[in-house]
Amino acid sequence: MLTEVYSMGLKESEATEQFFTLGNLIRSYVAKNWSRTNQAYIEKGKKQVYYFSMEFLLGRMLKSNLLNLGILETVRDGLSDLGIDLEALVQIEPDPGLGNGGLGRLAACFIDSMATSEIPAHGNGIRYKYGLFKQKFVNGYQVELPENWLQNGNVWETRKMHAAVTVRFYGHVWLEHSGKGYLVPHYEDAQEVLAVPYDSAVIGFNNEIVNTLRLWSAEVPPQDESTDYWSFIHQRNEIESISEVLYPDDSNYEGRLLRLKQEYFFVSAGVQSIIRHYKKMHLGIEHLAEKVAIHINDTHPALCIPELMRILLDEEHMDWEHAWHLTINTMSYTNHTIMTEAMEKWPIEMIQTLLPRIVQIICEIDRRYVMEMGRLFDTDLIQSTRIVEGGHVRMAHMAIIGSHSINGVAQLHTNILKEKVLHPFYLIYPSKFNNKTNGITQRRWLMLANEPLRHLIDRKIGNEWATMPTELKMLKAFREDKRTLQELAEVKRQNKVRFARFVEESMGLEINPEAIFDVQIKRLHAYKRQLLNLLHILSLYFKLKEHPEADLHPRVFIFGAKAAPSYTYAKQIIKLINSVAELINHDPDIHDKLKLVFVENYGVSLAERIIPAADVSEQISLASKEASGTSNMKLMLNGAVTLATLDGANVEIREHVGEDNIVLFGLRTDEVYHYYKDGTYHAHDYYEKIKCFTAS
Repeated sequence: MLTEVYSMGLKESEATEQFFTLGNLIRSYVAKNWSRTNQAYIEKGKKQVYYFSMEFLLGRMLKSNLLNLGILETVRDGLSDLGIDLEALVQIEPDPGLGNGGLGRLAACFIDSMATSEIPAHGNGIRYKYGLFKQKFVNGYQVELPENWLQNGNVWETRKMHAAVTVRFYGHVWLEHSGKGYLVPHYEDAQEVLAVPYDSAVIGFNNEIVNTLRLWSAEVPPQDESTDYWSFIHQRNEIESISEVLYPDDSNYEGRLLRLKQEYFFVSAGVQSIIRHYKKMHLGIEHLAEKVAIHINDTHPALCIPELMRILLDEEHMDWEHAWHLTINTMSYTNHTIMTEAMEKWPIEMIQTLLPRIVQIICEIDRRYVMEMGRLFDTDLIQSTRIVEGGHVRMAHMAIIGSHSINGVAQLHTNILKEKVLHPFYLIYPSKFNNKTNGITQRRWLMLANEPLRHLIDRKIGNEWATMPTELKMLKAFREDKRTLQELAEVKRQNKVRFARFVEESMGLEINPEAIFDVQIKRLHAYKRQLLNLLHILSLYFKLKEHPEADLHPRVFIFGAKAAPSYTYAKQIIKLINSVAELINHDPDIHDKLKLVFVENYGVSLAERIIPAADVSEQISLASKEASGTSNMKLMLNGAVTLATLDGANVEIREHVGEDNIVLFGLRTDEVYHYYKDGTYHAHDYYEKIKCFTAS
């Protein structure tokens, strides 16, 4: 294939050509099982899950695909025989620019896990051309550059032009009675966008199951010959911007409009595609909820609800009651936050301008909700929970009202939703609420990220834990075994040496592998409290300045984080961390007892380097603010000691590992809410008590 595609032999080829050739071979190897899986789902009439998410933070796929196919070591050895290092090819692949933080990484772990669990489940999102952004530090400040991850193409995807659908924006809609009991919408002056799907294989672990991740690209529909050239260029730029950037700047009207356009674009394309595929089963549309489950990951895809209603009403000519019953029983929703500012609201005028038919359906859903629930509950409760309020459409409210299941992502988070944040809805729909604590896939975060530890575990307990992580409990039998403990310590040392080498090569900074590696890697946000961590680092620094010979074991603090481009506070914290790093890393007085490393452009591949080397895992969000968190799981899985507040999934981690295996500090959730209520907490008072900060 190398000769066929690149017209060159192995000796003349570079790592890039070798990577793409290997990727194409893997895709060909997978094709038969992929086709077989899809055909089996149709023939057996399997219910299929469609996971709608604005983000899919996949990470590099080469080794993951090889591992799941069961041929990782075979391919590694085969390449070695040809004089090719697999790791060199891995470095050619860019991290796909399809996500940012925990939301996208959870989506990636879910689709991997569902394929491995033989659940017929597929991802649905946007094929971003430039991703979020590539982070650079310039004089300590974050600078955002284009993340051109598709520059050389994506070897794992297949363009499916035959499956393209049309998505409508703008214009006017008027309704006409058909004479047959349903309304016929007529669209005038609408902008039509062609949504083209790019499919990638989601390979189950050693089971021949191959599900699909479908990502949509916005393109200009075919034009007639009379189209003016410059009008076409303007239209193309406007349309293609829909799938160019993840989370465009929403600090102005144009940016907010583009975000809303993105949300409807992938929702409409995805739901249309699902209905088209469902009809291949030759079942009546009235059986949709028996064969299709649509999951809304956070509020970004909440427009799935009115979009499915649009199709059922306008194209399938169902009456409202049956369409609404089907919609509710098809939809489910995961809430990911208790932060009020993160609960999406869109001005109804904006939706009216952009999505005239959808706004009609939303308003009718809202009207019927108020009318029906008004018979059962008091007016204040209904007004506080309705979808349209104060000139805005509340997306979380629509997701709750239009779904049959609403879950939080940790038991504490779910309890807070039921008792505080979404309490009015819990009074109305108690049976809808449930908990699904977030998780991770051990295949990427241990088997791939930490191969030395994987091999050690396999020698001790076998490899059943690859699909049954609870089997890792068998390692308890070795907790007093000195040889095993020494082997574990050696694995950790090797990982730290490897990361130290990476830091020196990429940043020019020497760090001591014998130091404690203290790690905080997550999105930069006030509630995640990177600033609190930094204050602790400064307190250690000031103590060392005062007592340079103090008996302090060397520590290396490691940060990885991006700040949203318009989040000024977070960007100031990045500058502050880098300034403190400059101060500490070049101070000879402290004898290298402290170092601070802030890695640039943090993402999945960097996490795979950092996590196996970590000694301490900083999980220090303000109690009640972190919905779940998953870096806590990844770091603990790789042997880091967790320093944590009782927030998110930390609560359940403590229950599983016991008080002796997690270090807790800080306020509890009830204490935080107490301070909110009485207003007696003043941060400056505590700051004044810390002598090293207030000394002249």
